[in-house]
Order: sequence, then structure tokens, then C-alpha cells
Amino acid sequence: MNMLIQGGRVIDPANQIDQVTDLYIVDGKVAALGSAPEGVEAGQTIDATGQVVCPGFIDLSAHAREPGPSQKGSIKTEAAAAVAGGVTTMITPPTTSPVVDTSAVAELIRDRCEEAGKMRILPMGALTKGLEGEQLAPMAALASSGCIAFSNSRLPIANSLILMRCLEYAATHDLLVVFQAQDESLARGGCMHDDSTCTRLGLNGIPESAETIEVARCLLLTEQTGVRAHFGQLSCERSVRMIHEARERGLPVTADVAIHNLLLTDECVTGFNNDFHVLPPLRSQLDRAGLIQGVLSGTIQAICSDHQPHERAAKEAPFADTEPGMIGLETLLPLSLLLVEQNILELPQLVEKLTSAPAEIMRLEGGKLSPGSAADITIFDPAMAWELTPESCHSRGKNTPFMNYPLKGRVTHTLFNGELVYQLEGGNA
Repeated sequence: MNMLIQGGRVIDPANQIDQVTDLYIVDGKVAALGSAPEGVEAGQTIDATGQVVCPGFIDLSAHAREPGPSQKGSIKTEAAAAVAGGVTTMITPPTTSPVVDTSAVAELIRDRCEEAGKMRILPMGALTKGLEGEQLAPMAALASSGCIAFSNSRLPIANSLILMRCLEYAATHDLLVVFQAQDESLARGGCMHDDSTCTRLGLNGIPESAETIEVARCLLLTEQTGVRAHFGQLSCERSVRMIHEARERGLPVTADVAIHNLLLTDECVTGFNNDFHVLPPLRSQLDRAGLIQGVLSGTIQAICSDHQPHERAAKEAPFADTEPGMIGLETLLPLSLLLVEQNILELPQLVEKLTSAPAEIMRLEGGKLSPGSAADITIFDPAMAWELTPESCHSRGKNTPFMNYPLKGRVTHTLFNGELVYQLEGGNA
């Protein structure tokens, strides 16, 4: 069905567009901005007056939990959460059960996503078989089955020679490697940032060096092998500086950060709220400032949700014994808008971090509203006040400290390939 999105503020950083105008969709693709294409009549109109119309968000790290423990989530439930948050493409880590180290698992994820029919889920493949850090995974075959990048997640590849062989293989086939940098021996047994708050609470800490040592090793091997490399979910100011210096030396490395690491610090753990138990941990005020500076300077190109749903039981234990991670798909927009409210970013800059920048990192066609591109579109009201509640939350996981928290900015419509896949109850259509 042809569609008209009428009177919204269209923000498309890839094409440097920021203006109030109409947007026409024909046969699932963006047809035109402004005037209707000749001979086109809209079968459906969405009134976007007072709202922002932009490319659908691309989330570089969100766990769907399928295949795996169904009590935590499924592709169906987490896809519903994604489109409610304006996310039309999400990249899932290989830490499913079984691990994404065979074509069968990669194809299963893509098939289940197609069945859900709401959005695009692109799996990352394992860098080593079983994520055990011992043998190379069949990366070329996994790429043929739809894996968009390769990672060992936070699981160790202790042997640097094996890691180098992985990177050499990936470089040969021009595959993107994603590092979620963590030295396993330094992080083992820790549950929060290693600093004065950690000491006062009597919890075991994870030092900054658990991340920075691994960032340094990965940068050196990246430079040696020439692989395309991306650093996901950074948490430390020194990591940002090292990546900045590497980029100044000409290394084509990129990076992202989870929105909660941009907003929160280790001091939030003071109340032992288990929803603040995340990996990488919430770091210091200095680290948070360094991450923000990284976003402003362009060293960090993208912002992601690092969505990790858990069942209630996984979070009902003493802080150190709970499973790390919080949900984030449905709060990605309102939490990101806090960066605009705090005058850290302009709204078009924020939209770029959620759309065209992650598309460029992953070499995706999306993240823009060029005529002829797929009509993956998010419409949101930047001023709408609301609260996420357990009843309204689409994710199977309810684990977030932002549950029942006053939020500002809400997605009202999400379109995928020109089809309306989410509409806020009561939204204009």
C-alpha cells in the first residue's frame, strides 16, 4: 500500500536533511520527500505533525535469546520490543545456545526472524568454535549464511596466536570482527567497577585494565593483520583514548557504547539494585566523561541498547550472584534523548548515532531515507512523557532500573519495508 507520512520533522543525517515535510512510500520503498510523485495516491496517511520522522534505528548489540533459554526471551518477543522502541534492524551476538558457529544456527535465526515478520535480525557469527577460543569457526560459511560480523563476545581467546590467525582469516575474506574487550583473568569474580564504591560495598571489582589491556592487544593485532575491526560497548575513558590514537594513526577501527554507560556510573550500585549489574560494569564519573567525549569527537560512532533480557529469577539473588545485563530496546530512544536534553548532542547528531553511523559500520544499505531505499522508518514524539511498566513492556525480560521511571520521548509508529509494524495505541494514523 502506498503511504504518506504527513507534516513531520524529517531528520535524515545520511542525506543532511532536517526539515518539516511530507514523505511518500511506494511499494515498500521511500519514493519522495515534499511533493507526491506523479500519479501516486496514498492509500494510508500518518499524521506526524509535531513528531520526528527518521530512518529506523539500527542497534549494534541486542540479545534475542533464541535459540536458547526461552524464559529469557525469543525472537518473537524481542522483535516486538524492538519495533516498539523504533529499532528496525538489530545485530545479535553469537552467544546463543547453541552458539552461532554453524550455518544451521545462523539460518535458524534468520528464518525465525522472517516468520516474526516485523524487523531485520542479523546474527554475528562466532570467531572460534563454541566460543572456546581454541579453533577458528567456519567464518566464510557463516558469512554465506547471513552472519554480518564475527565476535568471541566477552569469552576469552587467551592464545594470541589463535586470535591473530582468526584476524588474518577475517582480513583475507574482508569480514568485520567485533571485539567486546575483556581480559577474562582480570574480570573473573568481579561484578562492578573496581573503585571506592566497590570497596565500600564489599563487592569484588572489575578493574579498568580488564578492558584496556584487551583493547591494547586487539589494536596491535588489528594493525598487524589489517582486519576491519569494531569495538563494542566500551566502558573506559582510556579505551576511548587508545582507539582515538589508533584512528589518528590511520587504523580504520570503529566503536560503539551502550546508552546506559553514557548515563550511569558505579555510584548507582550503592543501593544494591541488581538491575545495575551489567557487563561491562558501570564505571566512574571520569570514564563516563571520557565516553561522552568519545561520542562528541567521533571516536565512538554509534550508540546501542546492549539489550539483555533475563527472567525474574536471574535477578533475584545477592548482587554478585545475579546475571549481568539489562533490557534496553524500548528505552533506547528516551534515554538517548537525555543526551539532547543535557545539551551534549543535537537531535540530528543523535539520530545519526542510531541510524546512518551503525549502518556504515556494518556496511548496510539502511539508515537513510534516500529515494529507492527500503522504507524502514521510525516516527517519535520527542516531548511525550511516559513510563515503561511491566504490563506495557514487550520484552520477556523486565530487568531495567528504568521500569516505572519518568521517561520523555516515545516511538509512535515503526515501519519496516513500508509496512506499519508498530503503532502506539492512540497514535495518529
